Amino acid sequence: MVFKFVAHSATVGQIAIREGWLPAARYTNLRDVRRFNQLGFLDIDWKNYQFRRHLSAVRATRPAMTVARDLVRMSDLNRVLDEAEELRQYAGLVIVVPKARRLADRIDMIPGKFVLGYSVPTNYGSTRLPLSAFGNRAVHLLGGRPDVQRQLGDSLHVLSMDCNRFTLDAAFGDYFDGETFRPHPRGGYRRCLRESVRNINALWDGYKLKSGAKRKWAELNRLVTAES
Repeated sequence: MVFKFVAHSATVGQIAIREGWLPAARYTNLRDVRRFNQLGFLDIDWKNYQFRRHLSAVRATRPAMTVARDLVRMSDLNRVLDEAEELRQYAGLVIVVPKARRLADRIDMIPGKFVLGYSVPTNYGSTRLPLSAFGNRAVHLLGGRPDVQRQLGDSLHVLSMDCNRFTLDAAFGDYFDGETFRPHPRGGYRRCLRESVRNINALWDGYKLKSGAKRKWAELNRLVTAES
């Protein structure tokens, strides 16, 4: 099982939860997740990151997972790890996203208590480290297309993922059919959402969790089960 999160609206959250997903939110907008008993993933506003605001939201929501600011420069390593440790006091698991190129052969500088994050390539940015740099560490996939996420699962030890792309297409009557996005033959916003979620789930059916992620999977599963 790969843990899946979506942050968009209460409607999307309700549909996704019925299919086994967990609700997510950005720390800048907690309105739509207040009605849920459990917050699976607390995301950040990485373009305008405010650590104290993020920490306050983590303390208030106690998510199963959250993500620290992107580690873009090696000079930021100590600060990012210190912030991640502080977030860890209130979140089950904390994701650290290595983007500094010098980390390609020094990934062990990020302690194993943290999950590694991989930003799936989009117009907004991506992780440029080679996939081999992540070794056998548990990885969370951040954003991107569901088909690309699944392809990455063949090379990375995927523990969890967040995906909002299908919510944008559903607004235009498109859905993810398991391979690509295309117009739904019957249309309907909710129908597009529901079938996209089901087809994304089907992509990961039978996915064999690699050894590097099993311990973190058990830890995350305990957190989710305890809250449900």
